[in-house]
Parts: sequence; structure tokens; C-alpha cells
Amino acid sequence: MTKPKMASPDEGLFKPGSKLKHVKTGGFYKVVFLANIEASLEPAYVYESMQSHDFWIRPKAEMEDGRFELVAE
Repeated sequence: MTKPKMASPDEGLFKPGSKLKHVKTGGFYKVVFLANIEASLEPAYVYESMQSHDFWIRPKAEMEDGRFELVAE
């Protein structure tokens, strides 16, 4: 049995430190890093709200499906 490949921070569309805008809500977020969901090993982003400073985790596929857009620095 082979061990599944873990996510690398450089594999995602958004890199650590990237600033994002949520298209639907208009909220701003900063990517912390790309991680793996423990149960499935699915890649997921850990990101921080720039308003409340709460941290969130969302599967990579959802983050990269058009819900978020990169904010130019």
C-alpha cells in the first residue's frame, strides 16, 4: 500500500501570503498555507479573515473554483 502524497504549499493556485476577495460576500482574506484534511488527505487552504482575524479551512477545489479572486498587491 502506497502512502498518499501530501499537499505542498507550492501546489495551489494561491500561494501563502496571497490576498483574496470572496466574490459573493466581498470579504478579504489572506492565505496562510496549503494543508491536508486529516480524514481524506484532500488538499485544503488555511486562510485568515482580514477583518475578524478568524482562521478558516476550505478544500482546495472550492477555493479555486471561482469563489475567490486574487487581489493585486
